[in-house]
Amino acid sequence: MIRLLSGDLPRSRVLTVILLLILLALACAPFAFPGARALNMAAKICIFVVLVASYDLLLGYTGIVSFAHTMFFGIGGYGVAIAMSRMEPGWGALAVGAVGALAVSALLAFLIGLFSLRVRAIFFAMITLAVATAFATLVSQLSEWTGGEDGLTFKVPEVLRPSFSIGEAELLGVPLTGKLLSYYVVFAGALVLFLALLRIVNSPFGRVLQAIRENDFRAEAIGYRTVVYRTVSTVLSAMFATLAGVLMAVWLRYNGPDTSLSFEIMVDILLIVVIGGMGTLYGAVIGTVLFLVAQTYLQDVMKLASDATAALPLLSSLLHPDRWLLWLGLLFILSVYYFPQGVVGRLRGNRAVQDVAT
Repeated sequence: MIRLLSGDLPRSRVLTVILLLILLALACAPFAFPGARALNMAAKICIFVVLVASYDLLLGYTGIVSFAHTMFFGIGGYGVAIAMSRMEPGWGALAVGAVGALAVSALLAFLIGLFSLRVRAIFFAMITLAVATAFATLVSQLSEWTGGEDGLTFKVPEVLRPSFSIGEAELLGVPLTGKLLSYYVVFAGALVLFLALLRIVNSPFGRVLQAIRENDFRAEAIGYRTVVYRTVSTVLSAMFATLAGVLMAVWLRYNGPDTSLSFEIMVDILLIVVIGGMGTLYGAVIGTVLFLVAQTYLQDVMKLASDATAALPLLSSLLHPDRWLLWLGLLFILSVYYFPQGVVGRLRGNRAVQDVAT
């Protein structure tokens, strides 16, 4: 188990239990949480764990602020969508789309890193924002290839289609359909990618990235070429984000600007990183689950609360489901106030205090 986690244990009993429960819940989601809405949320959690963890490789481990992360996420989705739309929708087309998207993302990330990482952090952030905006504009104009604002709907390999079924076979009362197989492709892919990221950040390369984050001048002084390490970190982060985009496209069987290139997704990623805790990939797991569960079910909870307080017009109006973004923002502010180092940082801090006390 320790080898699988690259030696990076949660270092908190509470955190360990929470992570195991999340893993078990995601592994059993099709059976434990029936319904399309719950399954879609579970798949989205798997994908966003990889997406957020790949961004944390930049922000939390290397100290680089970038606003172009959704661009690489979108490249992965569009690579699969275009390949599936223009080729026979099979595993070969899926591989071509994924490999092509990885190549494009790696090249763009290399150029961004090579030409921009020598400037100050704020200027680099602005450059990435400009590149991401230009890419989104280009995608909307190349409608013949990308579908423009409407995006692309495509077919996936037959075994992953909802209409596919293995006869009348069932597992724990759940039919073995293409939707079920598609979910486990996403789950397995996300798990492998997360473990790979965990291996990277706990390798000697990852230790150098953390040294650069803490003091880049000192890292440069002892012989590390910080520009090279930052560029490699940018490329790796982009490639993992691209693979997350591939998983999203396979799950949705659609890709468009709203699902992969929206700036709202970039904001969500930043919020999740802060909530979970920067500089720890386990924070990506905790933050993603908390954020997406709140985003999915907060309106339902508020509707129940609004109906229950109908006798109090002002309170009922404040709890109206249409105001869910207000309460989501309030929950975020409270989480930052009470967990300034993120949920994982707080849990690990409590364990450290206990260790000192004993």
